[in-house]
Amino acid sequence: MVLDQQAVLDALKVVTDPDLHRDIVGLGFVKDLRIDGSRVAFTIELTTPACPVKDQMRDQARAAVMNVPGVSVVDVQMSARVREAVGADSGRQSIEGVKNVIAVGAGKGGVGKTTVAVNLALALAKRGSKVGMIDGDIYGPNVPMMLGIKTQLTTDGKKILPAEKYGLQVISMGFLTGDDAPIIWRGPMLHGAIQQFFREVRWVDLDYLVVDLPPGTGDVALSLSQTVPVAGAIVVTTPQQVSLADSRRAIAMYKKLNIPPLGIVENMSYFICPSCEHEADIFGHGGGEQMAAELGVPFIGRIPIYQPIREGGDSGVPLIVSEPDSPAGRAFMAAAERAAAQISIASFSRIPTIPLTVVR
Repeated sequence: MVLDQQAVLDALKVVTDPDLHRDIVGLGFVKDLRIDGSRVAFTIELTTPACPVKDQMRDQARAAVMNVPGVSVVDVQMSARVREAVGADSGRQSIEGVKNVIAVGAGKGGVGKTTVAVNLALALAKRGSKVGMIDGDIYGPNVPMMLGIKTQLTTDGKKILPAEKYGLQVISMGFLTGDDAPIIWRGPMLHGAIQQFFREVRWVDLDYLVVDLPPGTGDVALSLSQTVPVAGAIVVTTPQQVSLADSRRAIAMYKKLNIPPLGIVENMSYFICPSCEHEADIFGHGGGEQMAAELGVPFIGRIPIYQPIREGGDSGVPLIVSEPDSPAGRAFMAAAERAAAQISIASFSRIPTIPLTVVR
C-alpha cells in the first residue's frame, strides 16, 4: 500500500496550536514531510521554543499519523523559529540582530521590576531562545549586580560588544560608570544613550531583547517608542492599591505610545509560610488579575514573596539559575512562556506561507 501524503496531512489537522487556535497544517508548521514505505517523518516548527505544550503536540501528532492505514513508524522532530511581531511597516527601523523587543516597566518603583525582568529574560533563555537585555534604567542600573557582572565593555572596532552571563547578552550604563557615581542627565542625553544601546551594540541573532525600563511614565519609555519597533510591554505591579493605580497609568502610556501591553505580572503576590505552608496575602489579593480583566490585558503570572529571590538578586545568581524548579522559579517560567505566546500571537499575521516539501 502506497501512503498518500494528503492522508498524513489530513490526520495532522487534529493537532492545533493552543494560542493561535488553528491546526498545524493550516499554520504551515509541518515541515520536511518524508514518506518512505510505511515510515513517516516530519518536523513541527513552532513559533517559540518556550511553548509549554510542545511535548503534548508531538505526542498528539505521532498518535494521529499512526492511525493512518499503512503507517508503521512515525518520527516527529520539534523545532522553533521565533518570528518578528513588528515589521518594517511600523515606521521604525528594526535593530540589526534582534527580532523582538520586550519592554518591562512599572508605574512606580519598589515593585521588583528589575528582578522580574532579569528572571523572565533568563527563563526565555532557559527554554532555548537567544535573549539579550538592555538595562534601560539609566539612573539606577542594577542589572549588572543582579547578574553578577563586573566588566569593562569592549568593541570590535565598529560596535560595542555586550557582556555575556548565563546565556544573556547584556548592556548597561552600570558598565560605564563607577558603582557610586550618580548619573545626572537631562532628557536629550537619556535619548542618546538609549539610541546607542540599540544601534551601536553588536547584538547577535536575538529572538528577544528584554529592556528593563525605569519606573514611571517618563523619557526613556518615550525614547523607546520613538526609536525601535517594540513587540510589547510587560507591566509589573504588586497587589496593593497604590501600585495598581500607578500600573493603570503605565498601561495607558504604553497604549498611547502604540506599544501593545503583553501582560501584567503581579509580583510579591503572596507569602507562603515555610513552617505551615499557609498562604498570606500581605499586600492584598487578586488586584493584578482584576485590573488585567478590566483593561483587557493578559494576566501572565503571580510571583510569590520568596527569600531566595532577594538573595539571588543580591548575590548575582538569580532564582531561575539557582532554583528553577522552586514554586517561584516555575512561576517565572510560566510568565515567560505566556509572554512568548503573546508575541507569537502578534507575529502570526507575519508568518510567511512556505510550500511543504515532501520527500519520497
